[in-house]
Amino acid sequence: MSNRAITAAAVVLTVFGAPRLPAQTSGKDSTVGPPTAVLVSGPDVGRRAPSLRLPWANKDGVGPADQPYDLSLDRGKTVVLAFFPRDFTSGCTAEMRTFAEQYDSLFGPDVVVLGISTDSLATHARFAASLNLPFRLLSDPAQDVAKRYAANDKSGYLRRVVYVIGPDGKVSYRNMRFNALDPKHYADLGAAVRRARTG
Repeated sequence: MSNRAITAAAVVLTVFGAPRLPAQTSGKDSTVGPPTAVLVSGPDVGRRAPSLRLPWANKDGVGPADQPYDLSLDRGKTVVLAFFPRDFTSGCTAEMRTFAEQYDSLFGPDVVVLGISTDSLATHARFAASLNLPFRLLSDPAQDVAKRYAANDKSGYLRRVVYVIGPDGKVSYRNMRFNALDPKHYADLGAAVRRARTG
C-alpha cells in the first residue's frame, strides 16, 4: 500500500471517525440485532462432532447428577445442539418458544434437541418449565463444550449457534449466527434436520 493511500485512509478515519460496533451491555441478549463480525472455528460440515458430556435439566426438574447427557450415547440419532446466551432473555425466550411450538414440524419425535447455555441447572429447570419445553437444557458454565463448538464468548454468555449432527456422528449443518427472530433461519434448520434424518 502506498504512503498516499495510507494518508487518505487516515484522513477518512479522522474526518468521519472509526466505525463503531453496537455496544454490548452485561446481562443483555447481544445476539439479536444487526450482525457483527464473528471469527468462526468449530467443526465444519462433514467433520465429526466433538464429544459432549454435560449436566442437564428439563421442565420436570434437574436431571440426576450421576447421569449427565452424553452425545456418544445418541449415536445413530439426529441431534440438534442449540447454544444460546441466557435463560429468560427476549431472544432466547423467542428461540426456545419457537422450538417448542414448532417442535413436530422442525424436528420430529426421533430427533434429540438440546439447548446449551452457561445458566445453572436450577435456572434451566425454571426456564424449561415456564415455556413447557419438550427437550433438555444443558449447563456449560465454564464454556468447555462451547469452546469446542466455537459458541463461547468472552462476555461470559454463549453465542447463538446451532448445529445438526447426523446419525453418523458428523456435523451436517451449522449456523454460527442463528437469528432467533428470522423465520428463514428456522426454515433452514428444519430442512437441515429433514436431510439428516433421511440420510
